[in-house]
Amino acid sequence: MAGHKKIFFLSMSYVLCLDCGATNVRAMIVDDHGAIVAKSSQPNSTDAGSENPEYHVWNLDRIVSQLAECSRKAVAEVDAAQVKAVTITTFGVDGALVDKEGKLLYPVISWKCPRTAEIMANIRKYIPQGRLNEVSGVGEFAFNTIYKFIWLKEHRPELLDRAYAWLFMPNLISHRLTGQMFTDRTMAGTSQMTDLKTGTWSGEILSAIGVELGLFRPMVEAGQSLGDLLPEACGLLGLPHSVPVISTGHDTQFALFGSGVGENQPFLSSGTWEILMLRTPHAALDKEDYAAGATVEYDSRNGLLNPGLQWIASGIIEWVKSTCYHGEGYDTMDAEAAAVPPGCDGVSLIPDFLPSDPVPGCIRGLIMGRTRGHIYRAAMEALTLRLRSRLHKLEKVGGFKSRDLLLVGGGARNKVWTQMRADILGIPIRIADVSESTVLGAAMYAFAGAGVYPTPEACRDAFGITYTTVEPGPQHAEYLKIFHK
Repeated sequence: MAGHKKIFFLSMSYVLCLDCGATNVRAMIVDDHGAIVAKSSQPNSTDAGSENPEYHVWNLDRIVSQLAECSRKAVAEVDAAQVKAVTITTFGVDGALVDKEGKLLYPVISWKCPRTAEIMANIRKYIPQGRLNEVSGVGEFAFNTIYKFIWLKEHRPELLDRAYAWLFMPNLISHRLTGQMFTDRTMAGTSQMTDLKTGTWSGEILSAIGVELGLFRPMVEAGQSLGDLLPEACGLLGLPHSVPVISTGHDTQFALFGSGVGENQPFLSSGTWEILMLRTPHAALDKEDYAAGATVEYDSRNGLLNPGLQWIASGIIEWVKSTCYHGEGYDTMDAEAAAVPPGCDGVSLIPDFLPSDPVPGCIRGLIMGRTRGHIYRAAMEALTLRLRSRLHKLEKVGGFKSRDLLLVGGGARNKVWTQMRADILGIPIRIADVSESTVLGAAMYAFAGAGVYPTPEACRDAFGITYTTVEPGPQHAEYLKIFHK
């Protein structure tokens, strides 16, 4: 971008990606060569629920207004006449009941909300948890959509009687823009109410919890049109003419695709949470896998599945930073960690920092002479060992052997940690040279849906994703001796 000057390229096409995240809402303009040529963002946060200040809900009106303001700012930087499509990505599982006009009957319950933990703990009243896992493929997470449905059923049953439809977060937004109601398939796959074998809603699960199939709008594949922008939506987004809104949906699936990851190649998105996933035609999970936190979601491409595991990661690193470093930057932290040998002179950390973790985390081995650098390196070692155990689990689930690991996200910028991953795992780490894999992945599907490219894969090839590879180094042998199991 160049200040307030518009950017014009000969015969250039753009798509507008509206990205609603838990921390920020953003509008980004991507050109047909894969460059992000304009962007705008605003902070996002939940509101307290009216029944309990500990509850978390999303303010949909505010989010739509923020996305629209961001869109107008981003669109003003380019030739808006060349915007060929709009697409929307958000976090998974969240949605709301609406009436026939699309008006919310109850606020969007956030994945952060604690109200559903008790529901999950007592799910056997409706269906055994093991059977729920077996049918849906989705792991045991209290934020899953099914537990929101049951909470509404138990606490506000009159709303289900009045409801015309359930819309997930991106489809609540797309309805505001097009007037049409659909269900992005990648969002449905996070709900724990679908059938892993058929790829459709599970009659068994819906019957068990007393929800009618008719409450869900038609399911659409990534890359399909959700309808054209309404005239008022064009003005809202700052576009001079109507364009199609192309289905994408759950941000994780498009981060996978946008990173360039191939089938049976493990992918790690490293941020506050780390999400380890795979694109594969098959995913065989058992009771032990689900107990270890495994789950299966629908890939952006029909016919592929995304088995995966997730755990808090950089959230723990940030805790170390705020507790031990008091405003000092990562350059200082990384230099101190690099000076500590593998094994941290006996200092170790158990990275279980969430209130829901059965055993609280702790730091062991602190004696005179140990430093904050030991604690920081111990945190990275603990998280990397967790990655190693989860990667072995994913290999078992997917029936493959890792040749390398594709890494994206903020955690990929930490050179000490990335080298440690290569050393402990004993395989190369490939870092995708893209800063916005979710937005780029969504743009690839939007360009294909708008007819600019014949397929999302052709668009991805045209974007030309490159990688930086970090090989196991001299400390690999030391880690083999220390963590040989």
